[in-house]
Amino acid sequence: MIKVICVGKLKEKALLNISEDYIQRIQPYHKLTVVELTDEPNFESASLNQKAIDKESKAILSVLQAEDVVILLDLKGQALSSENLAQTIQNAFNRSAKQIVFIIGGSLGVSDELRFRANLIWKLSDNTFPHGLVRILVLEQIYRSFKILNNQTYHK
Repeated sequence: MIKVICVGKLKEKALLNISEDYIQRIQPYHKLTVVELTDEPNFESASLNQKAIDKESKAILSVLQAEDVVILLDLKGQALSSENLAQTIQNAFNRSAKQIVFIIGGSLGVSDELRFRANLIWKLSDNTFPHGLVRILVLEQIYRSFKILNNQTYHK
């Protein structure tokens, strides 16, 4: 199973439709679920922001299983080509992973504890994107990975 954990809810109807479309495209290859967790407000105070980061990260950690393969999206991560991501997914399943979990943290980032828990920290881009668009990009890359792994023509 593949799970995508997102801090914050997708509110824009257009993005919801695109998200649902990719989820449906992925289903023939593998079961995928999206879990939305509550996002904390941003504060002027660094200490309050750190508390928000810790709270969001604890919520994420609470839904992870010990055996999950965790791929955390973070600007400080490593860039992966579509082919490398496909191979990462394949390798995880080859090692009998029951679940691969992609994590899209909150706007303030994630705790060091959550970074430490991740099996891989993935930088989607050097650019910054809105959270809703990141979710779409992650779902698209998961879909593309399955197309690559099945030698189908979507990926060029």
